[in-house]
Order: sequence, then structure tokens, then C-alpha cells
Amino acid sequence: MSHYLVSALPKADLMENIEARLAADEFMPLRPFGRALSNSLRNARRRGDGLAVWEEEDYCRPPLAQEREAVLDRYFGRLQVEPADLDEGWERIADLSPFFPTLTGR
Repeated sequence: MSHYLVSALPKADLMENIEARLAADEFMPLRPFGRALSNSLRNARRRGDGLAVWEEEDYCRPPLAQEREAVLDRYFGRLQVEPADLDEGWERIADLSPFFPTLTGR
């Protein structure tokens, strides 16, 4: 398993939709990544340039291939991944504001 620090450009007109779907746990049943993706997106942070950033665990090559196909490419553009150790990504973005403040810590 690998971990990545992910940054992505939110598709503004779809953010209410993904937030509602995350709140309703709609991505949780997606196997094998639903739980990890849901938890990561709920705890995503907002960079000063408006990009969403989060740490994601992944088993795919290329990174996040399944997550992109099922969820991420619908809601985000310009997805970039950078290798990170477990929790290193979260530590690097800890001082940023939550992207979905109503979902943080769920």
C-alpha cells in the first residue's frame, strides 16, 4: 500500500453534490477503496489557491486509477499525486482550513 498527498481542482458546480454524497456515505460501499476515499475527502483541506488537498492510501498503478474512474474525475480536475509516508500528507496540510467543514472528523 502506498500513500499520496493529492491536490485537485474542485469543479465548483458539483461540490454541493459530492458533499451531500459524502454525508450520506454513498461512496463507502465502493470496493476496495470506498471507506478510505470517503474518509480522505471528508478531511480534505483547502489551499490558498482554492485547490483541495488530502492524503489518500492506494493500491493501484497508476495511483488512484479506480478512485478516479469511479468518483474523482467527476468532481475534480487537474488531479496530482505526490508520494507521502503514512500521515505525512495530513501533517503537511494540518494548518489549512477544512474543505468540507460540516464533514470534518466524521
